[in-house]
Amino acid sequence: MIKSISYDQTEILKNILKLYIKEAAFHLDPTFSRGNFYKKITEPILKSDLFPQQPNTIQNDCRNLPFANNSINSIIFDPPFTIGVPNKSKGKKGSNIIRDRFGSFKSKDDLLTFYSASLKEFMRVLVPNGYLVFKCQDTVSSGKQHLIHCDIYNLAMEIGYKVIDLFVLLAKSRIMSIPSKWSTQLHARKYHCYFFVFRKNKS
Repeated sequence: MIKSISYDQTEILKNILKLYIKEAAFHLDPTFSRGNFYKKITEPILKSDLFPQQPNTIQNDCRNLPFANNSINSIIFDPPFTIGVPNKSKGKKGSNIIRDRFGSFKSKDDLLTFYSASLKEFMRVLVPNGYLVFKCQDTVSSGKQHLIHCDIYNLAMEIGYKVIDLFVLLAKSRIMSIPSKWSTQLHARKYHCYFFVFRKNKS
């Protein structure tokens, strides 16, 4: 039985491939990075990244893909999710390990503008009934909680995607940032993230 929750990211990806993609691998990963998704599953046919870190990875912005309309069967998307000016001073007070490693957006508006442009570009290149798997995570910035998965859902609906499924990846531990000026906890720490499965409607 395939469940909607797991502590194992590989299990979720394999289940999505089995249920929906019906292939051994995703067609495109436009934010491939180091390829950590694919230690136990087959790498995508096409790999790209704004700053490629692995061989055979196309240097490209995911908001302007070099592929024809209606040419990609499936996309796996794992973009940055933290909000705040990047801080490269690792080990110093106020630094953030996740932000330093994976990048950040200056504001929530910047993050959502990037997500919206990416969703529109994926809609262009996906074949009718093609699938987009969007990994996302809620975040806290300057003591304010942002339920980003709700914003992504609304953006996808506006653009014309259909939500097919939602998986939740749970974590027994998480990468912790160095304590900052916020000494009092204001919100529950996030020990989960989401995998939306969207489908481009047939056109």
